[in-house]
Amino acid sequence: MHSSSAMEQAAVVPESPAEVNSAASEEKTAEKEATETGKRKSDEPHEPEAKGRGKRRRGGGGKNLRRGERYIPPPQKRNPGVSFSQEHFDETSYYFEGGLRKVCPYYFDFKTYCKGRWIGKSLLEVFKSEFRSESIEYYEKAVKEGRIRLNETPVEDLSVVLRNNDLMKNTVHRHEPPVVCTPLEILADDGEVLVVNKPASIPVHPCGRFRHNTVIFILGKERGISELHTVHRLDRLTSGVLLFARTLETSKKLDQLVRDRQLEKEYVCRVEGEFPEGELICEEPILVVSFKIGLCRVDPKGKECRTVFQRLSFNGKNSVVRCLPLTGRTHQIRVHLQYLGFPIINDPIYGSSAWGPRRGKGGLVEKSNEELLQALVEEHRSQETLHMLDIPDDVIGIGKEAEEVKTSGKVDEFEGNTSKEINRTQTDTQVPTRSEMVNQGCTNINPKSTPLTSPTNSNGSQTEATDSTPKTPLGTRDHLCSECKLIRLDPTDKELVMYLHALRYKGPDFEYSTSLPDWAKEDWVEAD
Repeated sequence: MHSSSAMEQAAVVPESPAEVNSAASEEKTAEKEATETGKRKSDEPHEPEAKGRGKRRRGGGGKNLRRGERYIPPPQKRNPGVSFSQEHFDETSYYFEGGLRKVCPYYFDFKTYCKGRWIGKSLLEVFKSEFRSESIEYYEKAVKEGRIRLNETPVEDLSVVLRNNDLMKNTVHRHEPPVVCTPLEILADDGEVLVVNKPASIPVHPCGRFRHNTVIFILGKERGISELHTVHRLDRLTSGVLLFARTLETSKKLDQLVRDRQLEKEYVCRVEGEFPEGELICEEPILVVSFKIGLCRVDPKGKECRTVFQRLSFNGKNSVVRCLPLTGRTHQIRVHLQYLGFPIINDPIYGSSAWGPRRGKGGLVEKSNEELLQALVEEHRSQETLHMLDIPDDVIGIGKEAEEVKTSGKVDEFEGNTSKEINRTQTDTQVPTRSEMVNQGCTNINPKSTPLTSPTNSNGSQTEATDSTPKTPLGTRDHLCSECKLIRLDPTDKELVMYLHALRYKGPDFEYSTSLPDWAKEDWVEAD
């Protein structure tokens, strides 16, 4: 997550690590966000009634309030169902540049109910302890502009104490990383199942900094397809077959196939080195080290796993391997290949030297889970590729370093990621031109005089504001937004793709597949 949106982090931080980055939890996160603006049974604000000159007032719910006590409405029930609609798709628009799909920055409301650990603390304490990617000065300015609200009422002071059921709302100027502009290929759509060939770099559903640059939103915005149910997910850097159910009934049927292991999956990848010929089976158990980023390792305490591998080709330097995961653990193929000593090319986690001299081969890692996570962060921080880990800010040590970076105006997308050079964007994968691009092409607009909900446009290759001629498309530049002040180069090819592709999904009465990606073909030559 980029450091530009601490307000964003305040709204989406999970209550427990277990809620983050597992396949199931990411879908829950998406569903939460999908219903974030869903209709409630009671949307009317409750205003306390003043009654006589007594010491107590009666709140909107009939509760007697002491003088100075805030009325907090009870949690409101949301209507169930998938709720991404045209209203959400119209929040902003895309533009295309240098082989990338970019999103015009836009204003967005993040909402969250008060976490249990926040109860009794002031907003100031919560921002200081948990959301340090922005300074307290920033939050104070945001309060003055009415961007922080409790129960739909603008906060007047950060000293307000949070209570159970407080609904917090943060208005942020949201910047999304670019993704590849490869069109989404529809493999099948029979009214019950929609099957897409997902390009690398595009997340399946809204998560982290991504909302419009996701498969769900691209389908909605460009093809008018909505109300989809996710059956499974692919990692952001993984490409290939992706299934959606069109109806709830179909979704339940496919979910049952997954649980009963009747869904046969075939992947293809390119790995480092000469993979052994013949069939190779790996049955090492896998343990989740960090739910925050989905980091896993082979461990006797892990869950049972089984993956079948078969080499398809070897070009003298690396190998193309067919993968059949017979179980469905997080990062199963990637972890098993690392254990075997053949990490996937461009794998930012399991190909990292942070695992030690053997890079995790044979499960030999002479580090605790905490040391391993920190080593991964430090390695990518030093290479200015920390964004590729997709780590929430609260996992990364922030401290004074982030504050110093803020002061200099050189803040990378993750807290504490300093750079003496121009920062590169996360792209989630992201591609061609690396030339420095002139400023965001933004005009300075004060949100007080401009509706915060209006879509905004901006040149997505993020660069520090200069007096240069703006590039198209023109848009808004927010005076409080730290991301607007940054220079970001477009991502490299290596940052846009990991050589892992979902080639085929087969059930009892269906089969969907794609052609081999170019990098999996025998005559493929890696670009310098």
